[in-house]
This record gives sequence, structure tokens and C-alpha cells, in this order.
Amino acid sequence: MDLPPIGLGTMGIEDPDVIATALEVGYRHLDTAQIYGNEAVVGEGIARSDVPRDELTIATKVWADSLAPNDVIDSTDASRERLGVETIDLLYVHRPIETYDPEATLRTFDSLRERGWIEHVGLSNFTREELETARSILVAPIAAHQVEFHPLFRSPGLLEHARRYEYPVVAYSPLAGGRVRDLEPVVAVAEKHETTPEAVALAWVLTHDGVHAIPKASSRDHLEANLEAARIDLESVDIDAIDAIERREELFPE
Repeated sequence: MDLPPIGLGTMGIEDPDVIATALEVGYRHLDTAQIYGNEAVVGEGIARSDVPRDELTIATKVWADSLAPNDVIDSTDASRERLGVETIDLLYVHRPIETYDPEATLRTFDSLRERGWIEHVGLSNFTREELETARSILVAPIAAHQVEFHPLFRSPGLLEHARRYEYPVVAYSPLAGGRVRDLEPVVAVAEKHETTPEAVALAWVLTHDGVHAIPKASSRDHLEANLEAARIDLESVDIDAIDAIERREELFPE
């Protein structure tokens, strides 16, 4: 998929005007999920915007309790209605747990593409072994893999797999839940570039080839600042300093 460097993560956003503002300032990739409970909010925000539909990538995720075939079909149909779209651009398996069955679930995702309900199949929070199993089953190529990715947590093996098979990685929680502002190496690089730790963290994520970030933001100022982070040019010494952070904190373990 041809995704922009920065998209909008919408978990916790309950005001359609935030979505409309994000589109106004330049966001074109919106990421939500059934379990967030705000697909209708995202849909209403899209409806309030005059950005052409064909310029948007709208992504959502089927939660772990709805991955049996009939539930995939019913919940995806409900997602389409809440989002106000005929076709969901990118539909993810949110986590391969609970009702997930590789054969049954993934073949149903393929069938949704055949129906025209979705354009692309995405996976989220998969291990490398689970990705290989999915590749062996899906007719559709893996369009994206969404994973937690920030200065305190990343999985080089997953990134290598994505590069090998030429699909993008979508980094959620790229600001580590705000923890980046307390990381000395990140703060030092921010001071050097006269910007914020959050902007540096996003710029660092984007130095990884094939990785796209979906930070959450609600105010216009933060929405614009996150987009601007894509223009920060980190030097190799900056990248090395952040790479050297030894703490490993996964915010959303299974």
C-alpha cells in the first residue's frame, strides 16, 4: 500500500470535528477499530469534510471476539455502515487470539475482497510465525502489518519480514504513550533540533524504511505538529543515540 508517512490513530477520539480537522490540515490515513467504539465518530468526521473519498485510506480492525467467519462478515458490514463507506480500504485482523482460526478467518477476509467490501487485508500484532502462516493461506497479499513501534519497543525481526515481502509496517503508539518526553536521548536530540521530543520520536520511527506512524492527536496544534515531524532530518548520530536506548517497554502486550 502507498501510505503517507503520518496517519491519524483515532483510539479515544470521540469528537467528529477532530477527524474533520485532521483531514483539513492534511491527514489522509485514518485508523480506527471496532473495539475503539468510535467508527461512527470517524465516519461522521469524514462526512463533514470535503476531502474526496478516493484520497483517503480508511482502516479499521476486526476484534478478537469476531474472527469466526460469520462474525467477520457481520461485524465488517456493521463497520462499513458506521464508517459510511461502501468499501473499507484496509481491514485488519486486530489480534490473532480468541476466535481467530487462520484458515477460517483469513479465507473470510479474502471473500470480503471478492465482495468488494474491503480493498486490502491487513494484520496486526502478529508474530513472524503467524505472518508466515497467514501468507500461506491468504490469496490477497499482506497489505500492512500494524505493530507497536517506538523508541522503547520495536521488533527488528518483524521489520525484516516486512521488507522481505514488501509490505509496510504501521507503527502504533509511536510516542510510547507520552514516555518519549522523559527519555534523555530523545530530549537531547529535540533540543539540538529545536523541536519537541514527540516530533523527534516520530522522525526516528520514520527513519526505518517502510515504516509509517499513526500517532493520536486531538488539537489542531498537535495534529499539525505531528505532520511536520515527517520533515525533520535526523543525523546518523541522532538515530544512533535513540537506537541505543536499552529500556524495553511494551505498552500493549497480548
